[in-house]
Amino acid sequence: MAMESKIVNIIKELSACLIAKKIFLVTAESCTGGMVSTFCTSQAGSSAWFYGAFVTYHNQAKVDFLGVKEQTLKQFGAVSKQTVEQMCAGALNKSKADCVIAVSGVAGPGGGTEINPVGSVWIGVQIKGNKARISKYHFSGNRESIRKQTVYQSLKNLLLLLA
Repeated sequence: MAMESKIVNIIKELSACLIAKKIFLVTAESCTGGMVSTFCTSQAGSSAWFYGAFVTYHNQAKVDFLGVKEQTLKQFGAVSKQTVEQMCAGALNKSKADCVIAVSGVAGPGGGTEINPVGSVWIGVQIKGNKARISKYHFSGNRESIRKQTVYQSLKNLLLLLA
């Protein structure tokens, strides 16, 4: 419950910032399965700053909806800096939003590898016209905990970028 309160609080800060700047957010989500957008739209009045979401859980959805290159997925995998960078670009190109949060990771309990063990998550944030800022995180806990930590960190990263 403490993490949910942190998420709600950071969304209040982020929404105030987005409204003040008169800009809209779009999300491109994989491991969170739409959880970032769910938390965002749980706040009343979010239509003033939240544009929409691409939930691209399957690799082919990343290709079809966001234009992630199949070669990128083959060479680097879905859980990679390169894929998240292309997810950011695709979401901004295919929407009228001004900034983006993109996430791809391994929420578990299975699916981890030596390179990307369970809890590995790449988070990208970008303002249209600027380079994406992409970071890798290693979260711990169960699937739900990893996903909520990803939501919180992604919102925090965007808030820091906009500040």
